Amino acid sequence: MANTVLKVEGMSCGHCVSAIEKALTEKGASGKVDLASKNVTVEYDESELSLDVIKEAIEEQGYDVV
Repeated sequence: MANTVLKVEGMSCGHCVSAIEKALTEKGASGKVDLASKNVTVEYDESELSLDVIKEAIEEQGYDVV
């Protein structure tokens, strides 16, 4: 399992947290959102999921991975 911390802009509330965590779960990853630091810590299996797919899942929710 790989762990990656992504900086994500545009998050401001509990809905943002839910949307991102749900999108990651649907892709087969788990994520923990920290609104204060604007970070998303993602745990995923590198053999089944790429970092690009994870970033795309977050961006599809309307947030910017920087």
